[in-house]
Amino acid sequence: MATAAHALQTFRSSTALLSSRTLARSAVNRSSRLSALGRRHYSEEKPAEKAEEGKPAGKEGEPTLTPEQEKLKAKEEEVVDLTARLRYLQADFLNLQRNAAREKEQTRDFAITRFATDLLETADVLALALKSIPPSAMVSADAAPEPSEFSDGAPPPKTASQYLQDLHQGVEITQRQLLQTLFKYHVKPFDPTGDVFDPNFHEALYQAPIPGKEPGTVIDCQKIGYTIKDRVLRAAQVGVAQDTS
Repeated sequence: MATAAHALQTFRSSTALLSSRTLARSAVNRSSRLSALGRRHYSEEKPAEKAEEGKPAGKEGEPTLTPEQEKLKAKEEEVVDLTARLRYLQADFLNLQRNAAREKEQTRDFAITRFATDLLETADVLALALKSIPPSAMVSADAAPEPSEFSDGAPPPKTASQYLQDLHQGVEITQRQLLQTLFKYHVKPFDPTGDVFDPNFHEALYQAPIPGKEPGTVIDCQKIGYTIKDRVLRAAQVGVAQDTS
């Protein structure tokens, strides 16, 4: 009996010991699982918070606009576009004004081009008339008789040389007056004798080898040239020195 009682007591104590160890292990396992879950939950929540913090507030990194702000922004862009167009139109209008003023000035300055060209022939004829009388023919009238030599006191008749001299003076005055009139309208003559030949201003009639003259030099001017403002009204008709080599 004593042995049976001792075995029963030993079995009870072993059972109690096993149950206490089992409870302790289960408590430790449960606490470790809870701590692991807590850490995992924290590690999973942290990137989510960071992702939410790094996420842009609006489209393409811009803050979300209200409908009123979007309308205001659209109006501002429209104002910028209209301002740029207005500046372009203003620049075009200024250019148009300048071009119109330039064309008006050119029309006023060159309106008599055709008429002046026709008058140049008259000036050429007067110049030829003056050149046709050599200086030797322009003798003075000192040899004419004095009025006292005539009994009736009437002026003596003019000689042929005096009539020729008066005609020469009249033609010269007419030519000078015509050139002055042309000068008022910016028509100016030019004689290129001695200048280098320029096809923009000169018209070559002939070439001749002239010793001592550089080839391409104007040696003779048959008809003088005329300009109106900065344009050539008529090119000068000239003779040009030729290379003698």
